Amino acid sequence: MSTHTATIRWRQDEDDHFSLGRYTRVHEISFDGGTTIQASGAPGNVPAQFSSENSVDPEELFVASLSSCHMLWFLDLARRAGVEILSYEDQAEGVMEKDAEGRTSITRVTLRPRVDGTAAPEKLAELHKQAHDACFIANSVKTAVTVEPAS
Repeated sequence: MSTHTATIRWRQDEDDHFSLGRYTRVHEISFDGGTTIQASGAPGNVPAQFSSENSVDPEELFVASLSSCHMLWFLDLARRAGVEILSYEDQAEGVMEKDAEGRTSITRVTLRPRVDGTAAPEKLAELHKQAHDACFIANSVKTAVTVEPAS
């Protein structure tokens, strides 16, 4: 078992009118290794004056965590299989919509990894399947996660 932490910090701005719902959604997320990022409610969900397009939003973090987990497993499995990987890039995409129960959620995420490596496409596809099966994050969510490797 392991524990993973993040510290979330928010403070009301001087010009906020909290009781009226007019307050900043910009906040800070600090991770246990010392990295800190600025986050915000997604500008599509929060009025522009209370959010920040330059910040990472929770939906982006969710999609990124699935992509990052898959990539880390893929690289490890490739190394174990003796496959040299020179580069890896993923243009991951999450779709937020109403689920079967009518709740808004990220219902599906598509990973589109582009890998430059020394193995045949069939071997890389096998490694992607193994990585998907091993990914802790994909195994933890009800969101449909598909992997569409670039050929």
